[in-house]
Amino acid sequence: MSSPAIDPTFYRTPADAIAAPPEQLAYVVAFDRAAEKPDALVVDTDPASDSYGRIVGWTDLPTSGNELHHFGWNACSSAFAHAGHHTEGLQRRYLLLPGLRSSDIHVYDTQPDPAHPRLVRTIEASELAAKAGYSRPHTLHCGPDGIFLSCLGGGNGADGPGGIALLDHDTFEVLRAWETDRGPQYLAYDAWWHLNQNTLITSEWGTPSMVEDGINPELLLAGEYGHALHFWDLAEGKHRQVIDLGPQHQMVLELRPSHDPDATWGFVGVVVSTEDLSASVWRWHRDGDAWKADQVITIAAEPAEESELPPALKPFGAVPPLVTDINLSVDDRYLYVSCWGTGELKQYDVSDPARPRETGSVRLGGIAGRAPHPSAPGEPLAGGPQMVEVSRDGRRIYVTNSLYGSWDDQFYPAGVGAWFAKLDTDPDAGGGLTVDERFFPHGDDFRGLRAHQVRLQGGDASSDSYCFR
Repeated sequence: MSSPAIDPTFYRTPADAIAAPPEQLAYVVAFDRAAEKPDALVVDTDPASDSYGRIVGWTDLPTSGNELHHFGWNACSSAFAHAGHHTEGLQRRYLLLPGLRSSDIHVYDTQPDPAHPRLVRTIEASELAAKAGYSRPHTLHCGPDGIFLSCLGGGNGADGPGGIALLDHDTFEVLRAWETDRGPQYLAYDAWWHLNQNTLITSEWGTPSMVEDGINPELLLAGEYGHALHFWDLAEGKHRQVIDLGPQHQMVLELRPSHDPDATWGFVGVVVSTEDLSASVWRWHRDGDAWKADQVITIAAEPAEESELPPALKPFGAVPPLVTDINLSVDDRYLYVSCWGTGELKQYDVSDPARPRETGSVRLGGIAGRAPHPSAPGEPLAGGPQMVEVSRDGRRIYVTNSLYGSWDDQFYPAGVGAWFAKLDTDPDAGGGLTVDERFFPHGDDFRGLRAHQVRLQGGDASSDSYCFR
């Protein structure tokens, strides 16, 4: 009997991923802020089909009040780094949907009908707490020892510390807490790695009590939200180094390591500076035996009339950019930065990662600007480019507009709505961004739910890490 074939969407190199067939489906999680209707996994479609730009599948969760946020695959290209774990027969098949408020994790099988995923397992909050000691699952990455699931809260009612739970690729059993020596790490957010450097990096947001009701101005001004990066021994789960970016640089969120497996740098976004409401992007890099971080992008706040501002911003007379997501193309050439406050998506050429150069910008929504989508010029948009996902070939960029329920309400008190947009770029022509007018699911398309993160069939720029050049 022949062995099962290796999943063709496991790519040995970034170049293999770029050359693979483009995505035909985009999966989007959507949630009900009122926690009355079930959250859902919705599916968009093939750009070459007659139903392009429309929702072609819809799967309701069996419960309400989950607040779906980040989600991801059970397995991906990092499977090639496994030591002692089978690769043949393992598939990028299951999507795990953590509930940021419920702490339950719903597992959906995208086969045999990718447009209609079906629920195959629910990992209860009690199992996550009992076996790993965590709650409030936030971000997951398919990794070399299983599924790495970052969590904001502690288990059994503890506000913290947050950390990483390790789940099995196949059974989805919660195995344990990944850390064996957490050092000074207490706040949690994202986690990712340099596989060939045996290094895992984590970032910081806050504990559940610090984030679930919106930004707390007292905590912000006191520098209590996360402002550090942590570096770990990936194989041993031991904390090795912390880099404090400074207490003014509040909320150190999305990590985007280089896709080149031999490179030793990456980018992280910082939501706001308490000094001037600016946002920033920092580059970490190895320097000898240690790691360093440098601020390489600064985005200033924009003046606005008091009448245009929500109560939280009226005293400042300005809109902060609020960099809430970043994404790095698979070829490591372009970095995309979401400015959710001003409604801008920025594109930077990072061929020299120490010196990013802005090459494109598009505005949709924004606290003060409310820039419309070109397909509906008479409809000012709320929210702004928030979660951003990039196709493997780097030519299509997808953005959704909701950040987190309570934060949506704080910064867009009149309502954030729901929309999902696509932008196009030509990496070989020096970048630049244009909005695809044919692609704009919005409003009633989402049945009253808010759209958050996007995953692309076969993988995307933030799904996979690669083992070979």
